[in-house]
Amino acid sequence: MRFGFFDQLPCAEGYTEHQRYQHIIAQIELGDVVGFDTVWLGELHFSRGFSILSDPLMVLAAAAQRTSRIRLGTAVTLLPLHNPVKIAEEAAIADILSNGRLEFGVGRGTAPLHYAGYDIPQEESRERFDEALDFIIGAWTQESFSFEGKYFRARDLKLVPRPLQSPYPPVRIAANSPDTFPFAARRRFPIFATPMINPPDKLKEGLGIYRAALAGNPCDTALAFPVHVSTSREQARAECEPGLMRFMREAAERLRPLGDHDVKSFEAFRQVLARIDGMNFGDIDREMGVFGDPDYCVERVRDLRRDYGMDEFICYFNQGGLMDPAMVRQSMTRFAEGVMPHCR
Repeated sequence: MRFGFFDQLPCAEGYTEHQRYQHIIAQIELGDVVGFDTVWLGELHFSRGFSILSDPLMVLAAAAQRTSRIRLGTAVTLLPLHNPVKIAEEAAIADILSNGRLEFGVGRGTAPLHYAGYDIPQEESRERFDEALDFIIGAWTQESFSFEGKYFRARDLKLVPRPLQSPYPPVRIAANSPDTFPFAARRRFPIFATPMINPPDKLKEGLGIYRAALAGNPCDTALAFPVHVSTSREQARAECEPGLMRFMREAAERLRPLGDHDVKSFEAFRQVLARIDGMNFGDIDREMGVFGDPDYCVERVRDLRRDYGMDEFICYFNQGGLMDPAMVRQSMTRFAEGVMPHCR
């Protein structure tokens, strides 16, 4: 099993944006040294307390200059918000600058605030996503590329530069809504998912649909869990609970519709919102958390692997951005040295 870590870079009071970007670069450097396989950075917008990571590809290109081994992933690039020409160019450059270490994770996102800020109707997200993904892959693989879609068009486009990886960087789909699991299977794409969005029973159901639809073809699932490794279960809770609960409150606010507008196609996310609103630390610890000393965390990761059968375990350290950076690095190191070797 591979191991990665995720961050979306919240900027809580008491930190500057400059500090937080220095923190994430230092975490990626540490992850490269201690043996994490992948770092995944999320794209979010317009909410300093929840995330200041509006362009993960830019950050990954910078991190590529400070690392040599760890693979550098987006989790995810929000395709419906962008012109696919620009994303194809930027991702290709990041792949080149990392010497072929880019992992291109893509999704639609969930926050009405993002769509309002970019002045794009959220109801168009699925069609825009499908078109943008086909556009980017076509532009990467055809010397002269033409495309005629509802939202995006190209005629005899000659994209430069091209990605270093051939035919293009690995593409991974965020599978957080029920219709995305069969979509990813039809396209033979690996997926991301997390019980932080889908409750365990729904996530297992979606994974079952995904694997069944692949009908024996190779599949790859990367699942994200909140993680904090300390000296004991009690100490881990004391250190991570404030930030974790702050994250859940902020996440709930991002999912709420703006004004009276409601997006009928996002019924699944209204259910997610209701679930998040009612969760406490005990619920998170029981359903998905990996919080404790290294020995406990080894057993917890093994249990989660048996439950979900994931190919990559993604750690989400410091969810709410409240932890001292030294504590975050210590937790990462404890996980890398005391947990990962026993769970690969």
